[in-house]
Amino acid sequence: MTQHDPITLEIIQNSLQAATDEMFAAMRKTAMSSIIYEVLDMGTGIMDAAGEIATSGADIPSFIGVLDKSVKVILAKFSADQIEDGDIFVTNDPQYGGVTHLNDIVVIAPVFSSGQLIAWTANIAHNSDVGGKAPGSLSADATEIFHEGLGLPAIKLIAKGQPLQSAFDILTVNSRMPDVLRGDVWAAIASVRVGAKRIEDMARKYGVATFSAAMESYMDFGERVTRAELAKLPKGTFELSEEQDDGQFYNAKITITDDEFVVDLSNNPDQATAPINTSRDGVMLSAQMIFKAITNPHAPANGARFAGSH
Repeated sequence: MTQHDPITLEIIQNSLQAATDEMFAAMRKTAMSSIIYEVLDMGTGIMDAAGEIATSGADIPSFIGVLDKSVKVILAKFSADQIEDGDIFVTNDPQYGGVTHLNDIVVIAPVFSSGQLIAWTANIAHNSDVGGKAPGSLSADATEIFHEGLGLPAIKLIAKGQPLQSAFDILTVNSRMPDVLRGDVWAAIASVRVGAKRIEDMARKYGVATFSAAMESYMDFGERVTRAELAKLPKGTFELSEEQDDGQFYNAKITITDDEFVVDLSNNPDQATAPINTSRDGVMLSAQMIFKAITNPHAPANGARFAGSH
């Protein structure tokens, strides 16, 4: 087994964090929507080649947990030879890694070094209007997702560095604010490209093997601190039932053992014909946020080779 200098690994890990912060700054400074550049309704992150979160910016917590799921959808949908240097992917559909709602567009770039896929950079931001029945693509009386806007099922927006104009046209013609939407999407593209450039520089400077080892080491650290905090939690099964505005009850049951944190949401109402549902990935994200909050919220938010949550 190759031994890597721990100081070098630490330098790479901090450089990855700096790269996500730079991605965040690039998006904030170039976006056209005030909800992005003022409210900061966005998130940035870097994933390893398998789509696990390596590091993230100082973003909305729910957005951090979206990015790895979006990348994994792309890895499942596209074969290795269909993912090329210079590609940019986009998704917002909850069945294709979008997770939240259609306004939140995820922009994703694969990162290569010497022809090898070594990482992914990703950005998510709330776009002001993506079509649908109401301005702003938000409607309290929507009864199906088609009322809420245009769905993007993890597609290529840029291929080998060349924009796919037909994809951009479909995106903008469905918006009431096409120029703003186009500007925000290009800001997101700039953001992931900045991150990709920084990663390419790191891989060139330290070598792909050392770079990849640094990401894996960071995740191992995330697992160690998480397991240590999990061991401190009270053990047993804890249940909550809470009435909603429509009279239905939402039910949650959490079982905590020495090495597992099991969230059981099986005893809940069926899908509603209203904009209050979530996807499986959305449920997973919510459970991960709770788990992170009550274990160690200050430790790195990364993939942590931790298989003890369901």
